[in-house]
Amino acid sequence: MNKPSDNPADPFKKALAEATKVMADDADLSVTYSVDPPGLTNDAVRLPQVTRRMTRDEVLLARGTADALALKHKFHNDATHAKYAPPGQMARDLYEAMETARCEAMGARAMPGTASNIDHKIAEDAAKRGFDQITAAADAPLADAAGFLVRHLATGRDLPPGAANVMTLWRDFIEGQAGGTLEDLDATLSDQTEFAKFARQVIDDLGYGDQLGEDPDQDDQSDDEAEEDQEEEQDSQSEEQSDSQEEAEANPEQSQDEQMDQTEAQVSLDDLSDEDMGDEAEMPDGEAPLDPPPPAPASEADPNYEVFLPEFDEEIRAEDLAEPAELERLRAYLDQQLEPLKGAVSRLANKLQRRLQAQQNRSWLFDLEEGILDAGRLARVIANPTTPLSFKQEKDTEFRDTVVTLLLDNSGSMRGRPISIAAICADVLARTLERCQVKVEVLGFTTRAWKGGQAREKWLADGRPQQPGRLNDLRHIIYKQADAPMRRTRANLGLMMKEGLLKENIDGEALEWAHRRIVARPEARKILMVISDGAPVDDSTLSVNPANYLEKHLRDVIAMVEKRAQVELLAIGIGHDVTRYYDRAVTITDVEQLAGAMTEQLASLFDPDPRARARMIGIKKAS
Repeated sequence: MNKPSDNPADPFKKALAEATKVMADDADLSVTYSVDPPGLTNDAVRLPQVTRRMTRDEVLLARGTADALALKHKFHNDATHAKYAPPGQMARDLYEAMETARCEAMGARAMPGTASNIDHKIAEDAAKRGFDQITAAADAPLADAAGFLVRHLATGRDLPPGAANVMTLWRDFIEGQAGGTLEDLDATLSDQTEFAKFARQVIDDLGYGDQLGEDPDQDDQSDDEAEEDQEEEQDSQSEEQSDSQEEAEANPEQSQDEQMDQTEAQVSLDDLSDEDMGDEAEMPDGEAPLDPPPPAPASEADPNYEVFLPEFDEEIRAEDLAEPAELERLRAYLDQQLEPLKGAVSRLANKLQRRLQAQQNRSWLFDLEEGILDAGRLARVIANPTTPLSFKQEKDTEFRDTVVTLLLDNSGSMRGRPISIAAICADVLARTLERCQVKVEVLGFTTRAWKGGQAREKWLADGRPQQPGRLNDLRHIIYKQADAPMRRTRANLGLMMKEGLLKENIDGEALEWAHRRIVARPEARKILMVISDGAPVDDSTLSVNPANYLEKHLRDVIAMVEKRAQVELLAIGIGHDVTRYYDRAVTITDVEQLAGAMTEQLASLFDPDPRARARMIGIKKAS
């Protein structure tokens, strides 16, 4: 006999789960409650956790989230959505926001009670993202505004204040550009395919047509035309065969002679020897199909590096690992430590701006007939008055834009002061480089578990095979993408303060991952900076492999990056000397150094002049 639960929230959670299944029209749908961000898959819904206290905000948020996800499960088709989804980031954001609004509007029309529940979810999200504080359209997300407008027009309901503010800031622009298209909203709302075409047209009207990619319906049309051509060809062949048969029936003697001629020709062809047919008719030596290509190595730097089970590795955005409210709280804690360093941002920007080639460098053209008088050549005129005056003009040299990737060690050994220093370094550098018109990507690396995760469990179940290679599950975190402005992603850096995030570090694979990402960027100059506290460590891997297994792989990856020379590789050691791995490196031991020594050393670190780097290394050793 099951013991009744003493949690007063359980009856509510059970009732909400059943209501969610009914609304989604799927009795087999799995409904769970978690502190992780809410989400929806083909057969499962994850809702916000409801505590024993059952506060009003918790209950309303759970109801609103459940209704929104259930309606999306009911009215949304993944295959149709993927078919019309645009490849460009801004276009995709608009497309996603409008499709979400469509599903919620469909539910509001069929079940008006869902509209007020979802309003609470929208209000909660808008409050977390500070939508009610935005005063300029440039600071408001256009995609969210478009989704809010679609929902407002489809339901006629007023939006919560924060969402209404964002919609109002962009409404004139959206209706001015896409007003004619928006008139077709009601006609397309119930048909996802037609609405997808409608959304793509709105995106085009708003000026993002270049991000839509090819027309998905054009491929279908080509397939239909190909089928029609094939049918016409088959009909033509059938008609020719019918005509031949009719001629044979009309003239049986001629038909018999033709058949004999064809038979004789075939026999004579069969009688030819291989020698008579010549070299061109020789058959290939083997007729068996080619063997499948061998699987790609786990590492480009070291083909012998093994990964036991990569299926459980993850590459995840920072905002997917914590609630927005938690990120803001952690970011506020980081800001307290940043307060004394505000002046360092300006000083560092001025020094780096002279070294990075993100700004246009200038040179001069001499001995011209017009321009600025060249005072340096006036002596020739004085010596020989018949010599014509010489002029000069300033010209722009070739512009080389720059992208920088910051790769942060998120291992357990960085807990406390070191991870705070790493987060502060990332914040200062990202804001500084952005001021210099340099795009910055901020990445982090750790593992999903201590001492091995699901990969190790599978290894144990398989009987502990020898030399299994890496035995932990990687977690690679994207704090900031290169094209995202820092003001939109600043809260993400607070995630490094989250308890339980920092585990073990496998530097080699993380460096290889960051290198692949930056190499794919279009910028002319690429700089990859690693912020770490020493050697790679993963107990589960090192306990069953050679003791230098991960360290050797890191050295191999560094050698590969430096040999290919597509990326300039730099490193900052947090409390540990990392120059035994990286040729260009500097060590930071405390936050206070950021305002002084770090300014000078980092500026020299970016300088391609070997003499400047030598001076930097001398300063570091002396300190």
